[in-house]
Amino acid sequence: MVDATTGHEALSFMDGSSRYDQIRMTLSDEEMTAFRIPTGIYCYEVMPFGLKSAGATYRRAMQKVFDDMLYKYVESYVDDLVVKSKRRQDLLKDLKVMFNRLQKYQLKMNPLKCAFSVTSGKFLSFIVRRRRIEIDPSNIDVIQKMPRPKSLYDLRSLQG
Repeated sequence: MVDATTGHEALSFMDGSSRYDQIRMTLSDEEMTAFRIPTGIYCYEVMPFGLKSAGATYRRAMQKVFDDMLYKYVESYVDDLVVKSKRRQDLLKDLKVMFNRLQKYQLKMNPLKCAFSVTSGKFLSFIVRRRRIEIDPSNIDVIQKMPRPKSLYDLRSLQG
């Protein structure tokens, strides 16, 4: 997926806003989320965070929404989207199709986490550029700043 983003002149990175809150529950599933408080019985109308199947349900929904676009000019992982255009002049057309699709399904993106028409950006903890992929330096810093293990127990805890 990350490899598929290289070789494109223009990239646009988008991040979904409150991803689970955008997926409506079916009526039969709403009843399974019911809870009682002193003022009555309530249930969720949108998918709450923390349901066992929430991640898989969200992934299936995104697959359905972007099915004809995926792997052509869109890459999607959970709530991260990349619109990739081979030629810069195709970017506006590709983004228009993407925004029309988002609007059709009433999906919202977080504008503070979006970057449009860039030559590089962060996707799945990698820095994606037109001709190469790099490891995000912030991930390396975290490892380099970890204290050196002082015992066998410390070493094993690093290994999981």
